[in-house]
Amino acid sequence: MLGVVSAPFDVLAEPRRRQILELLRQRPRLVGELTTELGVSQPGVSKHLRVLREAGLVGVRQDAQRRWYELRLGPLRELDAWLHPYRMLWDDALDDLEKHLETMPDRTEG
Repeated sequence: MLGVVSAPFDVLAEPRRRQILELLRQRPRLVGELTTELGVSQPGVSKHLRVLREAGLVGVRQDAQRRWYELRLGPLRELDAWLHPYRMLWDDALDDLEKHLETMPDRTEG
């Protein structure tokens, strides 16, 4: 499973790509829209979209002369599944902290 997850992690290390995914999370968009929203050149946005497509995170749908880019959830679900045990560790640590804090004397009274 390591290989399946490493590609999306590598791709998402780039902040612009995360911004593109955030915009596509809202709705499918054209390259021109992404260019305007991000303040990046069209070739720059296209380069990021190509990398995101190759990682399976983004799909493209042709509509006449326009190309709509949209989020693909499959690889994100795989990332979520991979992260699940780590979230459980984090939740356990927070539960332990909460129990510890409950045993401490209340310092606000006084």
